Amino acid sequence: MKDTPINYEVVTRHIQESKIRSIGKATIREIKRLINGIEKETGERFIRMEMGVPGLPATAIGVQAEIDALNRGVASIYPEIEGTSVLKTEASRFVKLFLDIDVDAANCIPTVGSMQGGFAAFLTFSKIHTEKDTTLFIDPGFPVHHQQHRVLGQKFETFDVYNYRGDKLRDKLESYFSKGNIHSALYSNPNNPSWICFTDKELRIIGELATKYNVIIIEDLAYFAMDFRKDYSKPGHPPYQPTVAKYTDNYVMLISSSKVFSYAGQRIGLMIVSNHLFNMQAPDLLRYYSTDLVGRALIYGTVYALSAGTTHSTQYGLAAMLKAANDGTFDFVDAVKEYGAKAKIMKKMFTDNGFTFVYDKDEDEPIADGFYFTFAYPGFTGEELLQELIYYGISAIALSITGSERIEGIRACVSLVMRDQFPALEERLKKFRENHSN
Repeated sequence: MKDTPINYEVVTRHIQESKIRSIGKATIREIKRLINGIEKETGERFIRMEMGVPGLPATAIGVQAEIDALNRGVASIYPEIEGTSVLKTEASRFVKLFLDIDVDAANCIPTVGSMQGGFAAFLTFSKIHTEKDTTLFIDPGFPVHHQQHRVLGQKFETFDVYNYRGDKLRDKLESYFSKGNIHSALYSNPNNPSWICFTDKELRIIGELATKYNVIIIEDLAYFAMDFRKDYSKPGHPPYQPTVAKYTDNYVMLISSSKVFSYAGQRIGLMIVSNHLFNMQAPDLLRYYSTDLVGRALIYGTVYALSAGTTHSTQYGLAAMLKAANDGTFDFVDAVKEYGAKAKIMKKMFTDNGFTFVYDKDEDEPIADGFYFTFAYPGFTGEELLQELIYYGISAIALSITGSERIEGIRACVSLVMRDQFPALEERLKKFRENHSN
């Protein structure tokens, strides 16, 4: 239908000129570029839900600490590959105070965002055992992790976990682990894109099977403590951010500064390696590295090959934010609760206009309102719905690029949608329903 909020001919032309074979299969950055062009020509402001980026100011504590570090001259000095001692110390404290897990400071490694941490983990763990050459993605998940494997030429398998929640997860995981070719398994918790969160029972199952089959669990905590149904903000007091580290020693945690500290532009994250895994000997590593110790191979072999360290000043910025959180002088969770508040309002607008949610339960409990939600509309696949919504000034991504089996679904990120856009969102959703009410 040509009666759309955004000029039909302009949108159609931009889609054609983009050379994207299928809008529904486009990457997040391709969608972003397409929408940028339409906005520029039409002057119409889109409801931007495709990018999972912060919509809040960067934490001032970190910014000031970086400024101070730059004034001390760190910009002219290479940082240590393993990280500055102050950051490693505060990272170890943070893991103890907010996850109730003991990890040596030596095993807390700064990376150029969690994406580099994942890349380094995939490269290294695929070389620990000759017979283990495959990663398992417990999806849906961040599409770039699949892309990293394709770039590396590494093998991976994947399944959509939503049909295997609770006790059903054990048999499903064991069907993969028991084959003997899985070196590591990755998931995000809270999950990007679905915002489901694993229960304690599910984390126990994952941990027990990781130990049984000697599989490394890569736990992506990009949205640390952002399951707002519980308060994980008090250092040293329960409840703690749930983690598989309670149930296995075979783990690596990826902790991002991008969302919870709104520090995405500075590209710094943490790779937290268990004491057991860091000090483990793996003779097969000698095929590629000068050491058979996993921790040394990871830092001085892989991370060093990827970058001559993580930006010096940002390490001091992150250290300062962690210290303030550890000392209880900065409630980092309270600072991001706005995402949950916005999601609650936006989700009602969608359901009021005939949309449904795709991933909506953690076993028997409704999922939290948070950074993401997933939706569908009767009669559309997710890829078809994504392209149609662009004509209504709404952008998102199709779940099909995330490893999801829910082909009807769309992922929406609430972060860049400002409250002053809510009336426009509601009006556009009403118009969509009006044009598709048959």
